[in-house]
Amino acid sequence: MNNFVDSIVEVDMSYFADWNKEIEQVTANGQSNQFVKDYYRLEQQAYDRILKSYPDVQLSGKFTDIQDKLGFAGESAIFLGFLEGINPCLTSELDLDSLGDDSVLDLQIDFAKLLYNMYDAKANWLYDLDSWQNVFSDAEHKEIAKKFRTDHIAVSNKIGRNDPCPCGSGKKYKACCGKN
Repeated sequence: MNNFVDSIVEVDMSYFADWNKEIEQVTANGQSNQFVKDYYRLEQQAYDRILKSYPDVQLSGKFTDIQDKLGFAGESAIFLGFLEGINPCLTSELDLDSLGDDSVLDLQIDFAKLLYNMYDAKANWLYDLDSWQNVFSDAEHKEIAKKFRTDHIAVSNKIGRNDPCPCGSGKKYKACCGKN
């Protein structure tokens, strides 16, 4: 009996494990393949569908129904990759390891965080979609882009030679702690 259960578990490997396996193979090969091209194409189409349906985005229901609605029919591993990407932008994150065909999903998206994360991922094919106009005005879109850029500016707190010494002596840094 245990052998039967074990064989079911082996066959019923999670979609998330399939996704990770595919990505590892692509990384090991060191080159882009059809799987990655399909992922980017389907991802862009899915985000475009979501953004075009804003503000009436209804992404709750059975795993397979949402998968079909977003254009990932028959591509469960790629759909899991999409969910992994959007997961940090959901109001309540999903447990990706436990998702299967019968799982019930409720994807409530924080669109400002989604756009910010697209900038962070350097996914210009996603943050430049025309359908973002349904969600944010040009000014709001630019404000999120500006916030991303300001959050990622390198700042140095180096003490200048002629600045007061941080030890509190009142001397210049170059004549005190910075002398050696």
